[in-house]
Amino acid sequence: MTVFRCRMSIISRLFLGLLLVSALLSLVPGGEAYGAEPKVVRVDPVVRNGRLEIDADIEFELNQQLRDAAQRGVPLYFTADLTMTRERWWWFDKSLVDTSRTWRVVYNALTRQWRAGIGELSFPVASLDDAMSVIRHIRNWPVADAGEFDEGVLYGGQLRLRLDTSLLPRPFQVNALNSSSWAQGTPWMDFSFTLSGKEKDPS
Repeated sequence: MTVFRCRMSIISRLFLGLLLVSALLSLVPGGEAYGAEPKVVRVDPVVRNGRLEIDADIEFELNQQLRDAAQRGVPLYFTADLTMTRERWWWFDKSLVDTSRTWRVVYNALTRQWRAGIGELSFPVASLDDAMSVIRHIRNWPVADAGEFDEGVLYGGQLRLRLDTSLLPRPFQVNALNSSSWAQGTPWMDFSFTLSGKEKDPS
């Protein structure tokens, strides 16, 4: 009798454990959890050759549903949105930059090759993770003429990155509207910066 009770106790504990795991999994939307929440971690405006360029680092992991879609050959589009303003105490802030850049990631099942790029310009990459690395680490994005910014003035800006479902093939646009798994994007990140005279004219 004691052995029977002991076995029943173990079975009960295992059953309760399974119930707890099932309850926790039910709180996670199907196919959505994959790494941390997307966010912009760094934005660095830099002057190069008279142009103001943006370097940025972003944490952005694809959930399993998006990875599966990409591996089946569905092109994924990621758009970075950028704004820059100058504060005016007597009126609304002056908008200096309001621009976007879109990357395309696609897998060709016939050639078994991943490609990543901007617009029609793309290059081969070894894997989906390598393609995402290009997007996560924005470099040398020209956004304005440095001459449009005054020396020593504090400027503000915002940057975000999002999965751009408006560029998906039509059937997937419909699916994206009905699935939160396709609603991937970072919040806006606020940043501020000033330019020195040396930065504007390194000569």
